[in-house]
Amino acid sequence: MSTSPLPYITNGHPHSLAASPYPTNLNDGGHGLGSANGTEQSSATRAHNGGYGVAGPSTATNGPIYASSHNEQIIDHMYNAGFQMGEYADTLLHARQNRYQLHAIILSRSPFLAHLISTSPKQGGMNTIYVPLESIPEISDQGFAVALGYLYSSASLSTLTPNNARAVLAAGRLLGGMDDLCNYAYEACRESITVDTINEWIDFVDNIPSSDGAVTPSEAQRSTILGPYESQLRSDVFDFLVVTLPNMLDVHSAPSSGRDTLLDVFSRVPFDLFKNAMESPMFQIGSDQERFRLAKAAIDLRKRTRGGGAEETVVLAFGGVQTGSAVHVTRKMKRRALFKVS
Repeated sequence: MSTSPLPYITNGHPHSLAASPYPTNLNDGGHGLGSANGTEQSSATRAHNGGYGVAGPSTATNGPIYASSHNEQIIDHMYNAGFQMGEYADTLLHARQNRYQLHAIILSRSPFLAHLISTSPKQGGMNTIYVPLESIPEISDQGFAVALGYLYSSASLSTLTPNNARAVLAAGRLLGGMDDLCNYAYEACRESITVDTINEWIDFVDNIPSSDGAVTPSEAQRSTILGPYESQLRSDVFDFLVVTLPNMLDVHSAPSSGRDTLLDVFSRVPFDLFKNAMESPMFQIGSDQERFRLAKAAIDLRKRTRGGGAEETVVLAFGGVQTGSAVHVTRKMKRRALFKVS
């Protein structure tokens, strides 16, 4: 038994299960447990017993009213006394400068942590594991704490915010077996893409390995953290740039101060995103000529903001383009100057 609680949640604010704004799913929690003697119970029996392999008295068709409340009390106790206070812990988890007092039976819900527990020697009678977050900058201390707490209870979702959502998503992907948490975190990320945060999301997209296959080993390792969510978020950023942002800035009106904001944003996006946006039929900012003028002004601005390593140009096709875009953006890498050695 732990004699003194340790600071394992980085924000230091406990949250009770009742305070969670998200719906709890406690009836079975996906456990699918069998009976105590190892025989599998029917789904009806498991539903009757709140999803746990525990025998119960026969009741009406809808099951006992008290079962759900009882399970909520148990999980509430496990989250508050077990996760936040670290009582009766049997496992020490180290991540960066933080140490968590936790419980192996709960951590085993994560395939990643279960493997660490089963392959790490005990120290002083305690399971002792180390999670190498130093090599995973996408996972912040707070994001990792939210994911750990979710192993105990959905009450941890009350600490999920737009600021830590991407780190929570990365932590959920690392720990594994947390599809629900990853989906919650992804939705929080998607909803956080706004005019105020678009610069941060552009930086995120700019760090995603290019689609031309030129991926370094370090980029390949990094890109596996978010998995398929990485391409989904990239697509969400693209949709925001070509559909949502022009409408929000009201660039269709003349004169429009939103055009300057739009130019500033597109002066900093990666080239492939810029090209696809300018050529996309979803990018409705007026006629082809107006789109051409916007692309040309953006390219002039990009020369100053993104450097001169490549020469970007835009052309406008004439003659009644039937399919595709009349605006075409290209890029040609500048040749390095050759020096003659005498």
